Amino acid sequence: MFTEVLAVVAIAWSFFIACVCAIGDFFLFRYYRSVPPRAAVLSKPVEEVPHVTVLRPCKGLEPYLYECLASTFSQNYPRTKLSVYFCVSSRQDPAYPVIQRVVRDHSSCDAHVFVEEEDDASPDQQHIRAHLGPNPKIRNMSRAYREAKGDLIWIIDCNVWVDRGVCGRMVDRLCGFTAPGQSPARPFKLAHHLPISIDVEATSNGREASRFSHDTSTTPLISSSTHPPGQMSALLRHGGRLEELFLSSSHAKMYVAINAVAVAPCIVGKSNMFRKSHLDYLTSQAARHQNPYVDGVTVSARTGIDYFSHNICEDHLIGDLLWKSPSSRVPGLPPKIRNHGLVYGDLAIQPVSGMTVGNYIARRVRWLRVRKFTVPVATLVEPGTESFLCSAYGAWGLTTSSYTRDIFGHTWAWFLVWLSIILVGWASVDRCVYILLHSGRTLDFHQQLDRGNVHDSGSMEDQPVPRIPFFARPAGDDGPRRPFSSWLVAWLGRESLALLIWTWAIWGGVTVTWRERRFWVGMDMKVHEIHDKDDRMNKGEGPLDGRSERLDAANTSSRSSSIETGMRSGIEDQRVH
Repeated sequence: MFTEVLAVVAIAWSFFIACVCAIGDFFLFRYYRSVPPRAAVLSKPVEEVPHVTVLRPCKGLEPYLYECLASTFSQNYPRTKLSVYFCVSSRQDPAYPVIQRVVRDHSSCDAHVFVEEEDDASPDQQHIRAHLGPNPKIRNMSRAYREAKGDLIWIIDCNVWVDRGVCGRMVDRLCGFTAPGQSPARPFKLAHHLPISIDVEATSNGREASRFSHDTSTTPLISSSTHPPGQMSALLRHGGRLEELFLSSSHAKMYVAINAVAVAPCIVGKSNMFRKSHLDYLTSQAARHQNPYVDGVTVSARTGIDYFSHNICEDHLIGDLLWKSPSSRVPGLPPKIRNHGLVYGDLAIQPVSGMTVGNYIARRVRWLRVRKFTVPVATLVEPGTESFLCSAYGAWGLTTSSYTRDIFGHTWAWFLVWLSIILVGWASVDRCVYILLHSGRTLDFHQQLDRGNVHDSGSMEDQPVPRIPFFARPAGDDGPRRPFSSWLVAWLGRESLALLIWTWAIWGGVTVTWRERRFWVGMDMKVHEIHDKDDRMNKGEGPLDGRSERLDAANTSSRSSSIETGMRSGIEDQRVH
């Protein structure tokens, strides 16, 4: 009886995951096969176009950093309505000269560089900086966020390249703008993009990588001659292939499916847009709830993105807070507003280079160790959504349940047959999704200047149409970006590592390395930086072994409550007042 129940559950789970994948595949092939239409907001008079402040946090040299940063200035959005703020930790950061060059090459645009260490030393910033937690990305962007122009904030990582019309379509999605003659769409609380990555080290082989990239502005591709020879060494170098495949198959279809059915927040921090006033209101209410006796200056210092400076998963928590907030009670928001809107058709493209298999594993472990506290249920069942385990569930259930084994067989030989059939089908669909996302069909290669739509006040459209970087282009007449044999090796490697990575991430500790700094993550989702004296953490000791760490955790817990509780209390306060 127990075996029968398990078999039925296994069949039901496999069928459920198949349906989720089918939803993701359907929306991918529906929206990512052609160039998205021109943004409706660009048809409005310039004075009616919302101002967008772009925050680009930078850390170190990334592959093709110049091209990624410059893509922000290439948007066909009114120049007077777009401000670009680059954020860097210090002037000694390797990214700083590249940022300077980008700003200099686009001197006619509204651009500014914020240096974190100068903010720390500034007397007028100390009351703000004193309340910031250890999150390096939030500390990097804090001042730029507070000094943003307008209400729309677009946070986009420095290693992401976007096409020319992305900003306008994001504004359309967030604000509900539609083309003339169409009824307005419902706006969203947050708009975001589907991310993909491209292993430019492998992609550049035999192509024009070196001469296309801006001189001295990008991270040089790692030469294969610097690695020891040998087949195993060559395989271990290609962690970028695993990242590329993961984001263009398993992650893509799940990401799109969850956002399509909109049952829960599902975003990554590569490219997100939201309203500053909305986030400021919610976080100020939560800050007041946590400590009702603090003065207004202290509350102001803990609003906006600064509120999440004690967390390492700020992107998820920002989205979660916006998702759960009743919009009808937030001042300035329309009463009918949807939660998160994926901007279908546009991609956040990240070039990667020099990533080893170890680097890939470390990235996935960091991601999972953070998520196991923020979304524990989803993280717990994640192995069952992967191809090998989910296919095994289905094959075992079909050959075990009394309802199906007479049809599908009941021996281990039949189990292997159905397992193979399911895996072949799974891999075939993943291959099609991969080819689609790397086909370049959503990129506007033929975009020309439309002088009739250039605003009198100046527009990004009167800039030369930029050449699309080689890494974002399809392989052309050479066929898919990766030949099937190369793709299959990466697919088998990625799928084989999935369960091992999950096991190590969930049960192997709570420490993560991010931006060259080490942290441990508590069950309250707070992050604590590990200094040299705390290196015992890496030796398997728990984060609360030391007295100072116990005190730190206790103080943090006493100061903080959950974001959702604070939000609800803030709403009640608003009712009273």
